[in-house]
Amino acid sequence: MNLDPILQRADVWRGNRFPARVEAVSSGFGELDEHLPGGGWPRGALSEILMAQHGIGALRLLTPALARLSQDDKRWICWVAPPYIPYAPALVDAGIDLSRVLLVHPRAQQDGLWAVEQSLRSGTCSAVLAWPTIDDSTAMRRLQLAAEAGSALGFLFRPRRLAQRPSPAALRVQLEPEPGNGLSVTILKRRGGWACGPPIHLDVPVQQHGRAMALHSYSATAPGNFQSQWQ
Repeated sequence: MNLDPILQRADVWRGNRFPARVEAVSSGFGELDEHLPGGGWPRGALSEILMAQHGIGALRLLTPALARLSQDDKRWICWVAPPYIPYAPALVDAGIDLSRVLLVHPRAQQDGLWAVEQSLRSGTCSAVLAWPTIDDSTAMRRLQLAAEAGSALGFLFRPRRLAQRPSPAALRVQLEPEPGNGLSVTILKRRGGWACGPPIHLDVPVQQHGRAMALHSYSATAPGNFQSQWQ
């Protein structure tokens, strides 16, 4: 039996060897891309961004990739129930085409995860950003399958306390702030290989207008309101 076709699948782990074919979008940070299969954020998969609190630079870590997607992919970059209002001038400074940005504010609290799943699965979104706080493996699995079906990059910003919980996400990274504009990125899980050992230290530049999110709370879509309707 020839195992090569199976071993080349992106969802098969091979110790410390990456799959040969992984579609990815460069993060824009060479130090990080060196440790990611395919050299960037995985396409058709979930990437979990785990952190203790908002405002430490997580969005600035993603803006180079989002800028490239907005210019090259021409599908939507969908934000589902962001906890703060995205700050348009900072997104423009980062090179993101605002005509490709779509904000989704679910009418009911329990519709948040449904909106994320549909956005990932639709095929019309290059990337979907969401802030769920649930600890529901079934819901997470559905989101991973939806990202695969829609060939989308799914970015889930989640509390650091969930780092020890199992997850079907293809990539899991934990962020810690460093002095100045620095970020410490620890890879907890990546496709095809073991977690990366030491933290990766990145200098994440601040755009002219500062943070990519304003400090005005959008209370109707606060992250704690995400609830699973799949139970």
